[in-house]
Amino acid sequence: MSKKGQPKAGFIALQKPLIMPTISNRGQACPPSPIRKLVPFSDEAKKRGVKVYHLNIGQPDIETPENVLEKIRTMDLKVIEYSHSAGILSYRKKLVEYYNRVGIEVSPEEMIVTTGGSEGILFTLMVCLNPGDEVIIPEPFYANYNGFAIAAGVVVKPIGSFIDDGFGLPPMSAFEEAITPRTKAIMICNPNNPTGYLYSKEELELLRDIVKKHDLYLFSDEVYREFCYDGKQHYSVMNLEGIDQNVVLLDSISKRYSACGVRIGVMISKNKEIMSTAMKFAQARLSPPTFGQIAGEEAVNTPASYLVKVLAEYVQRRDIVVESINRMDGCFCPNPGGAFYAVARLPIDDSDKFCQWLLEDFSYEGQTVMLAPATGFYSTPGRGKDEVRISYVLNLTDLKNAMKCLEEGLKVYPGRK
Repeated sequence: MSKKGQPKAGFIALQKPLIMPTISNRGQACPPSPIRKLVPFSDEAKKRGVKVYHLNIGQPDIETPENVLEKIRTMDLKVIEYSHSAGILSYRKKLVEYYNRVGIEVSPEEMIVTTGGSEGILFTLMVCLNPGDEVIIPEPFYANYNGFAIAAGVVVKPIGSFIDDGFGLPPMSAFEEAITPRTKAIMICNPNNPTGYLYSKEELELLRDIVKKHDLYLFSDEVYREFCYDGKQHYSVMNLEGIDQNVVLLDSISKRYSACGVRIGVMISKNKEIMSTAMKFAQARLSPPTFGQIAGEEAVNTPASYLVKVLAEYVQRRDIVVESINRMDGCFCPNPGGAFYAVARLPIDDSDKFCQWLLEDFSYEGQTVMLAPATGFYSTPGRGKDEVRISYVLNLTDLKNAMKCLEEGLKVYPGRK
């Protein structure tokens, strides 16, 4: 080196190679949301002046009950405090009233209020399964079950339901074949997201028999309980006889009261060990949102007429979607028995490409439609490539326009089969 600190002629300075920290295996394995991954393309379409009909996400345009909005407007808190880690006691007591009304007996001590139903799913997987353990889920299933399972180190074992059967519960032989020494649980969503299928009491009793035979847990996501159509009734796993200690119920106010942004759910079980263990995780995150719990407590007071009106609205929306799709050449959509979703089979080569194309390269009279590729709701590679999930969460006029956009788009899509 020279006196001035500069390298002499012919001297080559050695530099350490830049080493970048690596992302975790679970982070890399977590799939992107099929519901939200196309948002950049919808944003660009809107910038071009195209009206986008959002049928990709379960965000209803139904108004939140007025009594809930009024409660939020008139909150007079001097300090926004932490609540009890299990949730505000008065809210849990109010939930007891709600569950009693729908035929489910539960106590405040048997529930933990969660930050959305999502946190309840994650708590349940972490409490009941070890890393490497397996949970059987009929597919297609709510895409975020995959993400939560990966976060918990749990392996999802999918068993197939199929569109030609209306996505009914797979045969018990399929469950039996999927069970291994690592299998610890079965998980269902009833009514189902993404298919809208409503499991009957008889189907649930068959599941109960398998749960008892193999001493498994049964997790049931029942957030769409109120939305059952054509005179069908919802039956909760909480009322299955003989498996009280095996059952975890997962619920949320998001869809029931069109209050998705409130982010309040609940995890319920009569198994004291499950709930005491879940409390450790609940304490670690301190408490669920205070404002959301106050809104949720008031939501239980919502007049029954609200849900009667909402149910009737969803029936009309469902009928528009199902009838419109089944009139389109080469398309098929089974009639959902509940929730506000439908999975449709379309004459397309690849649902991911098609859904992106609708946003990036297509418009009809200045409009297009945003759908969710069904591939993201399957765990088995290759399934769902000619299927899309449709959330019929928009008003009747918008739904009709969206179905027209879909029909016209299918006529000119370059990858039509």
